[in-house]
Parts: sequence; C-alpha cells; structure tokens
Amino acid sequence: MREPLGVILAGGKATRMGGGDKGLLEIGGVSLLERVIGRIGPQVGGLALNANGDPGRFAAFGLPVLADGIAGYPGPLAGVLAGLDWAAAQGADHLVSVAADTPFFPEDLVPRLLLAAETAGKPIALAATPRPDGGEWRHPTFGLWPVALRHDLREALEGGLRKVVHWTDRHGTATARFPAQPYDPFFNVNTPEDLETARAMAAGEVA
Repeated sequence: MREPLGVILAGGKATRMGGGDKGLLEIGGVSLLERVIGRIGPQVGGLALNANGDPGRFAAFGLPVLADGIAGYPGPLAGVLAGLDWAAAQGADHLVSVAADTPFFPEDLVPRLLLAAETAGKPIALAATPRPDGGEWRHPTFGLWPVALRHDLREALEGGLRKVVHWTDRHGTATARFPAQPYDPFFNVNTPEDLETARAMAAGEVA
C-alpha cells in the first residue's frame, strides 16, 4: 500500500463556540490547527485542509484548502469526500482524516489505522477508545478511507445520508483501538469550557 494522504476536517460551523474557525483558537500559544498539522503531517505523504468559505484565511498554513462538494454543510463525510477527490487527483489509494478541533490525537494514528485495516481485511478503519462501561467510542472523523469508494460516498451523501457509521458499516470497518489514559487522545474542543480544558491539558503535556 502506498503512503496515504491526509485531510484535516475543518468544515463545520462551530455553532457551540459561537461560530468562526475552531482551528484558529489557541492553546498554549499555538493554534489548534498548528497542533493538528504537527501531529498528522509526519504521518502522511501530503496534507490538505477541508474548510468552507474564503480559503485565504488559512493561507499562512500553506495547505490546499478543499471546500465541501456537497452543499448545505452535510457533515464530516462531505469533508472526507472532498479529501478523497483531492487524493484521487494526486494518484493516492487511501486518505486519512483527522479533525481540526482535536489537538491531542495519537502520533501513531496512521500506522495503527493501516494495521487495523490490513489485519481485519476491511477497506475502512476508524479509531476508537474504551468507555467506562466496557464498550468503546468510535471516532469517525479519524479514519482510513479508500479512494475507490469516493463515488459510492458521493451517491450516499446526495441521497441524504449524514451519519458516518451508517455508511462505514455498510462497507466493513476495522477498528484501531487506543488507550484513554492519562486522557482520551480524541478529546475535542466543542465549547468554551472544552477550550479551557484543552489549555489545561496542554499545560500538563509532556514535551
């Protein structure tokens, strides 16, 4: 398998933060987006940003900016689709997605997703962490996606599908499991309170 490309999903409206770009918020003097780029960049063969509106506001990051190809903010799968179309144009076989508001995700995310898909013989792999009740949380914005499924995904979105796992489960999905200690690495910033929590987490993060 050739090295996958990566896409950072930043196409949401951030309504619980009062709008704007969550990725431009700072923790520890560094924007969320800078932290995310620093983690995913070394793990992939190329990187793009999925965001809607004026792409110029992200010019400082030096990444291709991909708008949703499906109108109406249909959710993260639209960003995945934009990334898949971009990856196809680059000649890639696979794409890995990460979220712009999740600054602590694992630095071995991509190899673990690749291993999970290969071991299970599934086309898609999603990250997961354990729940206190013994189950697990799947994190569908952190996934490995085959470029070959982009046409099927476009048809599903145009047909009204919005929930990620409804589409992934249809095709077969492996799970890459990560520990949730000392904190859940997929903690994401949705509210002002979450931002303060992330700042506290960053202050205690081991360099």
